[in-house]
Amino acid sequence: MLPPNLVEHCTALTRVNYTNFALSLLLFIGILVSYLPQHVRIIHRRSSFGISPYFVLLGTTSGTCAFANILVLPTSRADMACCHEIDGFPCFAGLLGIAQVGMQWSCFCLILLLFVLFFPRDGTTSDPVKDPTAPTYRTALVVAGVCVAHAVIVIVLSCVFVWAAQDHLQGWANFLGILSTILASIQYFPQIYTTYQLKRVGSLSIPMMCIQTPGSFVWSASLAARLGPAGWSAWGVYLVTGSLQGTLLVMGSYFEFVHWKREREELEGRIAQGNGSTAPGESVSAEHDERTPLLRPD
Repeated sequence: MLPPNLVEHCTALTRVNYTNFALSLLLFIGILVSYLPQHVRIIHRRSSFGISPYFVLLGTTSGTCAFANILVLPTSRADMACCHEIDGFPCFAGLLGIAQVGMQWSCFCLILLLFVLFFPRDGTTSDPVKDPTAPTYRTALVVAGVCVAHAVIVIVLSCVFVWAAQDHLQGWANFLGILSTILASIQYFPQIYTTYQLKRVGSLSIPMMCIQTPGSFVWSASLAARLGPAGWSAWGVYLVTGSLQGTLLVMGSYFEFVHWKREREELEGRIAQGNGSTAPGESVSAEHDERTPLLRPD
């Protein structure tokens, strides 16, 4: 038997807002689509050159905190509990917000996996930039290990709060949300620094950022509409990341434009130089024609 307040909550879930549902479903698909260019770019280049390991570390741990945050929020737990009492479609619509965050976390975890698998190693990369201060493969392995350890710790502590300390569950959710926001806030600084130093985006995908930057603001608004002010720790992180990712997008696009323009000018210069050169025979003939009147007797 459900408590009266939960019965009211479940009844409210059965009244699906189809506009919000369509937007949430579109965002869910958009999250997956937005990460595909990054996955494809790393696999196509067979290199994660240009992607900061600390960007991957902070992004993965931030995503883990965000996913755990929305899972332990009382509103989300009430939504999941209602799925035992209501039909499948209202349940699916009610859990789309959780699915969105879970999809984002899964996609970033795949970036972590690809980052380690295709991390440039000595003698195996064709990337032209050789920086002795660049992170090593060992750094990539340490990043992966820290991400896994962090996920295990968050899962264990979340289970403890859910089963043994429910009175402090909202506080734990707020802590996870704040930690996620802090990690997400500083996540882009290592990548911004790396991109600035290289003056190239490397394996970082500009199409991914073009999709995600405006999508972050829409996603934040969608979560805010569902969770309300009490869920600020869940939707606030995407407001912050959207702003910082927009900064990285502008800078990366500028560097790629400058690089494209420089390559085009060099190509045009080589073409002009090739067209301006004269065949050796023609040069000798021309010189002979100019001298002949001077050497010919009157």
